[in-house]
Amino acid sequence: MSQHDAIWFRLPPPASVVPEAPPEPARERVTLTVDGQEVAVPQGATLLDACRAVGSEVPTLCYLETLTPVNVCRVCVVEVTGARTLAPACSRAAEPGMSVQTNSPRVRTARKVVLELLASSVDLTTAPEVQAMVEAYGADPARFGAAPATVAQPVKDDNDLYVRDYSKCVLCYKCVEACGTDAQNTFAIAVAGRGFHAHISTEVDVPLPESACVYCGNCIAVCPTGALMAKPEFALREAGQWVPERQTVTDTICPYCGVGCTLTAHVQDNRIVKITSPLENGVTQGNLCVKGRFGFEYVNEPGLGARDPGPGK
Repeated sequence: MSQHDAIWFRLPPPASVVPEAPPEPARERVTLTVDGQEVAVPQGATLLDACRAVGSEVPTLCYLETLTPVNVCRVCVVEVTGARTLAPACSRAAEPGMSVQTNSPRVRTARKVVLELLASSVDLTTAPEVQAMVEAYGADPARFGAAPATVAQPVKDDNDLYVRDYSKCVLCYKCVEACGTDAQNTFAIAVAGRGFHAHISTEVDVPLPESACVYCGNCIAVCPTGALMAKPEFALREAGQWVPERQTVTDTICPYCGVGCTLTAHVQDNRIVKITSPLENGVTQGNLCVKGRFGFEYVNEPGLGARDPGPGK
């Protein structure tokens, strides 16, 4: 071997001399006051980040850490001293010298009215967290009358994997965001109509199997009210057999490909009844594909899809 050829067999340099990526520059800090407590947060942080930093509880409905804030629900509003209107904490950037109140009479009244309007027009029977908000703020949906206008409509059951019950939809936009640029980039659904007639729709309102939907189910994962629900869970709820108290939760790894998505198996009576993924997981951030989210029936039915060897074999 010549000296020239030897360079192709040279060992890599020791780890000590391998260059490292430079550390990210420190972000400037913004100092403000939340409920009388001074707090410093990184520049670009929201008021919700600041509130959480001091332990002030601010309810949210349309907000999710992995989605772009759309501030449509107005449940997270807070009062900023000197501001004419209440500010949505999920999207308003923290500014130096701000004085924020999260539980003033004005804030509580605003949240109460928002929750009353939602609860008077939407079926919240599968939204325990929203029901808890209604109770916590003393909201009284009944004050709008015995028969207020609602968004009641038949359940849309047009595919094999999940149902859409838009009588439970609060138009939080989470499903639209998850189907769009924040996760799937499929854009199978969007908001159609205006005012009270606004609703989530496929393109020109075609049935789901005729739309661009790839059945990843990420819209189901972010829905806060059960308007979107996988069929196994829907069937158990309809039969009165969905019992969260009897369910166990186990994390595992999806077996379908090499990405390594974390699955959370919800098991009731020794059967998998639901698959989710942890929001804080660095690989999935709560998102899955159609196989990971819905491909678990073979576990419940070991013979499902097994080949018939034929007579005498």
